[in-house]
Amino acid sequence: MRLKTLAALLAFSAAAFAQTDPTIMTINGVPVSRSEFEYSFNKNNSEGVIDKKSVEEYVDLFINYKLKVAAAIDEGLDTLTSYKTEFAQYRDQQVRPSFITDNDIEEEAQRIYQRTQHFVDSLGGLAKPAHILIAVNQRDTEDKREKAKQKADSIYQAIMQGADFATLAKEHSDDPGSKVNGGEIGWIQPQQTVPQFEKAVYSLNIGQVSQPVLSDFGYHIIKLEDKKNFVPYDSVRADIITFIDRRGIREKIIDEKIEEYMKANNYQSADKLLEDRSVELSANDSDLANLIREYHDGLLLFEISNREVWEKAQKDEAGQAAFFKKNKKKYTWDAPRFKGIAYHVKDAADVKAVKKCVKGLAFDKWAEKLRSTFNADSVKRIRVEKGLFKAGDNPLVDREVFKKKDAQVKSNPDYPIDATFGKVIKAPQEYTDVKGQVVADYQDMLEKEWVAQLRKKYAVEVNKDVLATVNKH
Repeated sequence: MRLKTLAALLAFSAAAFAQTDPTIMTINGVPVSRSEFEYSFNKNNSEGVIDKKSVEEYVDLFINYKLKVAAAIDEGLDTLTSYKTEFAQYRDQQVRPSFITDNDIEEEAQRIYQRTQHFVDSLGGLAKPAHILIAVNQRDTEDKREKAKQKADSIYQAIMQGADFATLAKEHSDDPGSKVNGGEIGWIQPQQTVPQFEKAVYSLNIGQVSQPVLSDFGYHIIKLEDKKNFVPYDSVRADIITFIDRRGIREKIIDEKIEEYMKANNYQSADKLLEDRSVELSANDSDLANLIREYHDGLLLFEISNREVWEKAQKDEAGQAAFFKKNKKKYTWDAPRFKGIAYHVKDAADVKAVKKCVKGLAFDKWAEKLRSTFNADSVKRIRVEKGLFKAGDNPLVDREVFKKKDAQVKSNPDYPIDATFGKVIKAPQEYTDVKGQVVADYQDMLEKEWVAQLRKKYAVEVNKDVLATVNKH
């Protein structure tokens, strides 16, 4: 379908759809249909969601979401090559299957079956052997290999004199997988086993037993239990379909179909074809339209949120420090922490040397200073654990700092002298003491400020009459 016809279809579909899918809100002049809001609401309030929202509660969350998408579009993030590429990948996952039918897969499955059937039957069909293996290792001595051959010959002679094959397999075979079944291997096809074994199998008549056959695994005494032509199609159809999916054959067929469609309809670009097909399918399938829109908006939301909130908060150490200073009282611990190091040295002189090395330095500089001073070359003079320790975190800290008499400190014979250095603090003193929590709270603040700005920047209108008709699944 070319563009003129497609445009006419969409215009007709839009006019008809508007009668049953009214606008529930308008954000920055862009209408949002009731079906889009329902899709988002029901997806995010489905069974299993802990913090379910009412429609009224969800409206604000949805508006904030759409405001951020509007901001991303205003900044041109939807024009970035990286965005277009990623969005196309998501879109194509939904659109590409429309170029293939169940009949296409069935025809491919039949072709695969017929090729396999011809190959198997032309080389002798399926065979059902049993064997008794007397294992021989390539590194075995000549004497050991000769004893294995003699044992195989002896078993073969016993079978020729009437001994039961299955019983001897259970007693003597070195193949653990088949011996429990009396040597039975199951059905095999040509080129599925080692050449020496296969050649012997396909030279036998049903019920016949071979003389010992040497392969890389050892000596095989083989009995052919049955033969038949390749299995009927219906018995392997499900396996062939699985094979088609796992080997990427389905995608290859889709590629071929797209190529055929492009030539027949004068498309110069597969991307343009897939874009048009996406619009065409979405016009007749609201669930698909909403899913593709979700991809579109979700990618933009991630990128704009990363720029305005997440990455900004992560990198803004000055902002983190200022936020902590302003909100310092909210950051507390239920018990004191030891801010310092637990360390282990070879030489008693290094106990004081370590303390002197980091004294007066900012805590976040300690690790690098200790490494460059004591462990810069191939000889490691110290082992260090650095951090904020509460009672129970580190046995050495428990014993030396928190004075726990029952602390079990395991001595390291290579670093037999243990020591600690640092201080006990009752509450966080700087933002790095609770950095993870500070960053999360700082992000929340930036998020709220940003949303407030967007609320002022973009007009939002909600049709409460339509909102009251939302279908809550």
